[in-house]
Amino acid sequence: MARLFFNIVAISGSAAFAGVMLAIGIILGAYWKSLSPQAFLDWFAQNNHFVAQAIPFVVVPALIGLAGSLYLGWNDAGRTLWLAASACLIAVLIVTFAYHLPSNAQFAAKTVPLDQVSGKLDTWLWLHSLRIILAFAAAILGIVAIAR
Repeated sequence: MARLFFNIVAISGSAAFAGVMLAIGIILGAYWKSLSPQAFLDWFAQNNHFVAQAIPFVVVPALIGLAGSLYLGWNDAGRTLWLAASACLIAVLIVTFAYHLPSNAQFAAKTVPLDQVSGKLDTWLWLHSLRIILAFAAAILGIVAIAR
């Protein structure tokens, strides 16, 4: 029963994380691209905290679910898939901590020169797309792991 719980939390948490990031990318990304560089920095400085507050609600369950699924399924055939799912989420966190969080801080502090905002936002969105793909991959790998 505990194993099923962790499997469900791992899959739904990873999928929810991907979904939240997809919404950010599609809804906010398109909006941000429509703004002038100064308007984008102003918006980000005012509203970034709303986006940041949503992420822990999906990241924490995904991490707990993956850790529990990996631990409880260590001796099973699905171990490699749970390891791969965990690697996907770890990769998301690495990109987040290495690029997105520092960039978000720069956007919020308005320290990005106006002539560099568009390029930096394009890079932000491209790497954000990578994070979405990796989070969805984690969920899919979890589904395959329990289907074995």
